[in-house]
Amino acid sequence: MKFSCEKALLSSAVSITSRAVAAKSSIPAMEGILIEAGNTLRLTGYNLETGIQATVPAEITEGGSLVLSARLFGEIVRKMPDDVVMFTSQGYTVNIKCGLSEFNILGTDPEEFPELPTVDQQNSLTIGQPVLRSMIGQTLFAVSDNESRPIHTGSLFEVEGDGLTVVSVDGYRLALRHEAVEEKKGADAFSFVVPGSALGEVEKICSGEEQVTITQGARHILFQTGDTVLVCRRLEGDFLAYRNAIPRNNSIKVEVETRALLSSIDRVSLIISEKLKSPLRCVFGDGMVNITTKTAIGDAADQCVINGDGGGLEIGFNNKYLMDALKAAPADRLRMEFTSGVAPCVILPAEGEDNFTYMVLPVRLKAN
Repeated sequence: MKFSCEKALLSSAVSITSRAVAAKSSIPAMEGILIEAGNTLRLTGYNLETGIQATVPAEITEGGSLVLSARLFGEIVRKMPDDVVMFTSQGYTVNIKCGLSEFNILGTDPEEFPELPTVDQQNSLTIGQPVLRSMIGQTLFAVSDNESRPIHTGSLFEVEGDGLTVVSVDGYRLALRHEAVEEKKGADAFSFVVPGSALGEVEKICSGEEQVTITQGARHILFQTGDTVLVCRRLEGDFLAYRNAIPRNNSIKVEVETRALLSSIDRVSLIISEKLKSPLRCVFGDGMVNITTKTAIGDAADQCVINGDGGGLEIGFNNKYLMDALKAAPADRLRMEFTSGVAPCVILPAEGEDNFTYMVLPVRLKAN
């Protein structure tokens, strides 16, 4: 195998594909990147759950394939001078030259590298990278890490009409984002669940302004943008019927400035830590919410102006869960809806269309 390639392009492709490489494996090839030189130069990383493949513009003079340690190859290319990288292999011995630098390292048999699954297209949709990136970023925090309900360790992608809804739940909170899709093929309505770990990688590869095509197969999902492809397995099972879980006719509704409320909670949370856990006690009055908390090291109180009357509703929250929802909410003003101190709090945009919904379950408060 023999090819030459711009260092910056090769380094970027190695960095992207390395994200899907197994950190430790009993099969040495799994800790490497598969390099294939044919009509194009392709790099693949695959950990049996998520696979990432990148195509790189290169001048190929001799075809072939080989597996190289992702960590070592990545470091070598990253630290090479900004020039053209010359890559030559004979058997399992690889020579890498760039400028005045030269390395000779050993590769592994490509036959040992697991084959990336093929995705038989059932349905597909196309959406802009910035839109998908924000949808994932604003819902991923609510994905469950509890393996006893594997289906909730991923996000539900639900396509209906010309819209895509992404939903994450973890038993304590729910995050929902809705946006229009640019193109759709296949069934009029379809849904699938993507593992949270794979979505974290999708968010990272969506770094530009291009479009992303998402293809649903029988057992896998394929995300393709530009020269990069990510394949991951689908999660199977019954996802929470989220429409029934969100309370709709809430009697108490107040509006808040997102940043102002976040700052108040942030200040009160200074005396809460992993060791000293304590809920926030929130009392929603007329035009003001009082936030207090008490731990072994002291107590803290703050106030935030609101629009509307909470009727003196007293409700407790896990500070992190409430802050995560407020940080993710893509609006400057929010509407918070309640029915009682033990029912979920629903967070929606105060103005415009309801393209996001967050729900946070309250924490039971001890009597003062």
